[in-house]
Amino acid sequence: MSSADLRPRVRFAPSPTGSLHVGGARTALFNWLYARKYNGVFLLRVEDTDRARSTDESTRAIFDGLEWLGLTWDEEVVYQGANVARHYADAHRLLETGAAYRDFTPASEIERLRAEAEARGDAFRFDRSMAMLSDAETAAKLAAGEPYAIRFMVPDGVTEWHDLVHERIAFPNKDIEDFVILRSDGTPVYNLAVVSDDIDMRITLVMRGDDHISNTPKQILLYRALGATEPQFGHVPMILGADGKKLSKRHGATAVGDYQYLGLLPGAMVNFLALLGWSTGDDTEVMTLPELIAKFDTHGLQKKAAIFDTKKLEWMNGQYLALTALDALAPVVAPALVKAGLTTAEALDARREWFHGLLDLLRIRSRTIDDIVRQAPPYFQPTVEYDPEAVTKQWRDAKAAAEILAATRERLAALPVWEPVAMEEALRHLAEELSISGGKIFQPLRVALVGLTVSPGIFDVLQYVGREWSLARLDAAVAYLTADSSAA
Repeated sequence: MSSADLRPRVRFAPSPTGSLHVGGARTALFNWLYARKYNGVFLLRVEDTDRARSTDESTRAIFDGLEWLGLTWDEEVVYQGANVARHYADAHRLLETGAAYRDFTPASEIERLRAEAEARGDAFRFDRSMAMLSDAETAAKLAAGEPYAIRFMVPDGVTEWHDLVHERIAFPNKDIEDFVILRSDGTPVYNLAVVSDDIDMRITLVMRGDDHISNTPKQILLYRALGATEPQFGHVPMILGADGKKLSKRHGATAVGDYQYLGLLPGAMVNFLALLGWSTGDDTEVMTLPELIAKFDTHGLQKKAAIFDTKKLEWMNGQYLALTALDALAPVVAPALVKAGLTTAEALDARREWFHGLLDLLRIRSRTIDDIVRQAPPYFQPTVEYDPEAVTKQWRDAKAAAEILAATRERLAALPVWEPVAMEEALRHLAEELSISGGKIFQPLRVALVGLTVSPGIFDVLQYVGREWSLARLDAAVAYLTADSSAA
C-alpha cells in the first residue's frame, strides 16, 4: 500500500439548491482543516440528484463562497448526478445478495396506510410482509412490467459507532424500518447515493452536521452490505441564532456571500466559523489560517449547539482589519471605495502611499469594510456636510467658534510644512495665547474638517485631508458661522 493510500480523505457534499449557508461553510471548514492538519485530501461533491431543485446558479454560488473563504479542494469536483448508473448497480447488487428486496406496493397504498396511521396518532412504519412475495408472484409482476422500489432489509441487532464528537452512538435496528434505496423510477435515494459515492471516493472520515445522525445507522448498514468498511463519523453541533433557535433568515444574513458583500474579510469569517462548535482548549480566539491548521484537533469539537453571534463576528473582523498588512488590505477596500463613487482605481494607484496611510488611519475605528467607506468621504470630496448635532454641540456660540476657526486657519496657513508635529505645535501655542484648552480648538476644527464630532486624531485628519482642502473647509466653516451669526 502506497503512502498516498494512507492519507485521510474527507469531503464536503452540498446540495446546489441555494447559496452556501454558514452552517455548510463551517462543515466544509472543519473538513478542510482536518485535511490540511493531517496531510489529507479535501474533496468536493455536488449532490445534484434532485434535478427539480438543483441549479447552476446555486452551484456557482457554493464554489464562489468556498473560494472566497480559501477552502480549495484537491481533486476534480464530483457531481453525484453523473453517478446514477453506479447507484442503480449497487442497489441491484444488494438485491442479488438478498440484502434488499423488491417492493411492488403502489405509492397510493402506502400513502393510504400512512394517512390511517396518522389519523390514529401512530407513526407509520412499513411492514415488510406487505412486500414478501413468492418467486412466482414476483416473476409475474416483473413480466407484467409492474413498477417496484428496492428496499433495504434491515437486519436484527444494533448498529453502533464511535463518533468523533458524541463518542458511542447506538441504534437498535428494530427501530429502523426497511428503507427505500432505489425508487420505482430507477433513481437512487439519498442514503444509497451517499454511501455509493463515499465508497468510490475512498472517504475515510465523514464529518457533517448532527442533523445527519439518524442517517448514519442506515448508511453503516449499507456499507457493510456492499462489502465496504465504513469511514469514521463525526457529527458537529448545529448553529443557532442568538435566540437559541435554528439559524435562519430571520436572524439576518445566513449565506456566506452576504457577509462578503457586507464588508467582512474572509480570514475573519474563517476564524469566526472555526470557533462555532470547536475550541482550542485555551482562550485563543484570533488566529491566522496557519495557526488554525496547527491548532485544529477533533478533540476540540463540541457537542453543544453553537451560537452565531453577529457582534462577535464584527469584533473578529475588526481585529483582522487591524492586523492585515496594508498591501493585502488595500486591494480589498479599494473596490468598495470605487463602488461608493468616492474615487477611481487609477486615482488610488496614483496616490498609493497616501491611500495606505489613510487606510491605516480609518481601520482603527472600523469593524467592517463598510465602516471604512462610511468614514472616507471627507478625504475624497472637497466639501463636507455638517451634522446638525455636531453643530449644536461644538458650534453653539457661532461668533466664538468663527473667531477660533479663523485664528486656526491663519496659523495653519502660515506653516512652512504640512505635517502633524508642526500643526500640533502651532495650535497648542494658539490655545495658550487665547487662554483656552486645546480641546476648545480641536473640537470645532473637527466639525469643520469632517462635519462630525468623531474622527481619527485631528492632526492626522488635517494631514490626509491636505492643506488645500483643509484651509478651504475652514473658510467655509467661518462663512457658515458668520452667516448664521448675522441671521441671528
